[in-house]
Amino acid sequence: MLDELDELLGKARAWKAAGRGVAIATVIETWGSAPRPRGSHAIIRDDGLFEGSVSGGCVEGDVLVSAQALIAAGGGFDQREYGVQDENAWTFGLACGGSIVVLIQTVDDAHYPPALIDRVIEARRAGHPLAVRTDLSTGASGIAASGAPEEGAYTNLYPPPLRMMIVGAVHVSQHLVPLARQLGFRVLIVDPRDSFAAASRFADIEVDTRWPDEAFAQWKPDAGTAAVTLTHDPKIDDPALVAALGSDAFYVAALGSRRTHAKRLDRLTAQGFGSDQLARIDGPAGLAIGAKTPSEIALSILAGAIAALRGA
Repeated sequence: MLDELDELLGKARAWKAAGRGVAIATVIETWGSAPRPRGSHAIIRDDGLFEGSVSGGCVEGDVLVSAQALIAAGGGFDQREYGVQDENAWTFGLACGGSIVVLIQTVDDAHYPPALIDRVIEARRAGHPLAVRTDLSTGASGIAASGAPEEGAYTNLYPPPLRMMIVGAVHVSQHLVPLARQLGFRVLIVDPRDSFAAASRFADIEVDTRWPDEAFAQWKPDAGTAAVTLTHDPKIDDPALVAALGSDAFYVAALGSRRTHAKRLDRLTAQGFGSDQLARIDGPAGLAIGAKTPSEIALSILAGAIAALRGA
């Protein structure tokens, strides 16, 4: 399953390989109520066909015209600022009250190289983040030495694709799977109990029936991974938590009461985990919204994962 960024970069690569002129637009600064975050992309073809967005639709028209002009000129780059204070605010400004700066670059060796697109795609598929640095005086992009901000440059960190590894083919999982997919997660489920992993419970996803530690060893949780245990069975949940705590997973959560979680922490402490490591576990799992039903619990878990992803 490809995520939105994979699809955008793949489209840019395919268009370029077909001999079309291509430009990439990137949100590099935001202030106030900006509709799209920094790092958001739109990919524009020489005939005006485009994918992705840099706003809620209010500035795309001007970005398309600018991108086509750069392509027609044989290549180049441009920075454009949009905001409600512009005299053309209602034409291509941001009526929401925010403002953004969009960097537009042609996809060529002097600006955003096609080989760089390949590197980003490959790194993400391998589960590795990749930082790309753009010199704002020349519009030239390349691999950054680090993700640290740098004066006169914009650094965009491309994270690995989002994945959610769910331990337990339970009722909550049946609601969590479609919710997570809607937010761009690739979902993987493991449950060694045949009766829980029955195909009729998850018609559109194959439940892995190995033990979680075996599955996690192959899946290799990375910085784009949320790991959630839902079985309440220490024999199943604990090995998954051990594997997740030994990884770069951005969210680790375990369902259960506070009493259950306290016992869980005691068991993991006995296995050698320290307080800082155990503090990574969101337990009981999910944002505290008073959830009662399986669907509400699924919503709270997904909200907890997004909060962790966004640093909220």
